Amino acid sequence: MAINHDVELGDRVSIFHPQLVNLYGCKIGAETKIGTFVEIQKNAVVGARCKVSSHTFICEGVVIEDEVFIGHGVMFTNDLYPRATNEDSSLQTEADWSVIETRVKRRASIGSNATILPGVTIGENAIVGAGAVVTRDVPDRATVVGVPARVVGNIADGGELMNNGSKASV
Repeated sequence: MAINHDVELGDRVSIFHPQLVNLYGCKIGAETKIGTFVEIQKNAVVGARCKVSSHTFICEGVVIEDEVFIGHGVMFTNDLYPRATNEDSSLQTEADWSVIETRVKRRASIGSNATILPGVTIGENAIVGAGAVVTRDVPDRATVVGVPARVVGNIADGGELMNNGSKASV
């Protein structure tokens, strides 16, 4: 594994074990922390002051804005119908499919082992629960959990989870 020469690193990026990551053709903003066994592919963007925990995969076409938390083992995808080969059994190349962009907005948090399907937007200050499978857009300040992920509450201005009209701390 390696950090390729074409990676754009902002000031004071922390990569705890640079020999145990795979970063190539991506852009990482200032003061972001990258954990062990993380892969970030070409044309992916991670904003400033983010935390990307170990064993996470951020593929081409993913844009993560500033101050986002990504838990351990989070998997992003960029193709709704992946195939190894074409109809004629020839191996697919980049020319055989199109990247579908995914966006994670500012200050969102994604729990460990969540899977994010392509083409979704996770809203500002949203929370994705651990193990959730996000198949559609998550509104700003929403909390989603489950498979597929469903809204179970919203984050109030003070950071509390508002669920069915009652207040619970997060």
